[in-house]
Amino acid sequence: MKIGVLLSGCGVYDGAEIQEVVLTLLAIEEIGAEAICIAIDEPQHHVVNHLTGEEMPENRNMMVEAARIARGKVVEIGQIAPSEIDGLVIPGGFGSAKNFTTWAFEGPNGEINPKVKLLVVNLINIGKPIAALCVSPVVIAKALEGSSIKPSLTIGTDKEASPYDIQAFSGGLEQTGASTTMKSVSEIFIDQENKIITAPCYMMEASILEIRKNIRSAVEALRDLA
Repeated sequence: MKIGVLLSGCGVYDGAEIQEVVLTLLAIEEIGAEAICIAIDEPQHHVVNHLTGEEMPENRNMMVEAARIARGKVVEIGQIAPSEIDGLVIPGGFGSAKNFTTWAFEGPNGEINPKVKLLVVNLINIGKPIAALCVSPVVIAKALEGSSIKPSLTIGTDKEASPYDIQAFSGGLEQTGASTTMKSVSEIFIDQENKIITAPCYMMEASILEIRKNIRSAVEALRDLA
């Protein structure tokens, strides 16, 4: 089994959330599958100093940055055919809302990178499962917006501590035509009809062990759907 891992860069504030990526790669290995890291050969929106949170006067490429996590083994998104993978995981990190989409700046009215949309839509159309972690349900929602496919997603719960406004995120997802369900970091949500798994991960206040378990559950569910 080959599972694609779609990376938006390297670093939670301007790319892919590194801990979520590494734990995804570990979970894929643990279930006996092979991970195929995928990225876009385009500039990321901006570069953030992860020590101070301030924007830096630099330009970085999503694929070059993703290669840092993938140890150099990363495939350009245009070079991967949906038939070549059995499923896809999209880790979180602000890159999903800044590089793959413009949700961080325009909310549900934002745009999605057409290459990302094409991959997501094509996978769903041929029945391949997708797991979206953390904030990445916004990618699924934007990819399917306006289509006949209405995904059911979770992005966390407002009943437990979160650094983000879960209600606002859920409302935004619903504006795109998706339905939402509140789930904690100890839970995942499976849209059986569309083969979409969503897991809150670092959308909630959580330890790395809790994140590890959440991701393992999502990857196991992806395997079962595949």
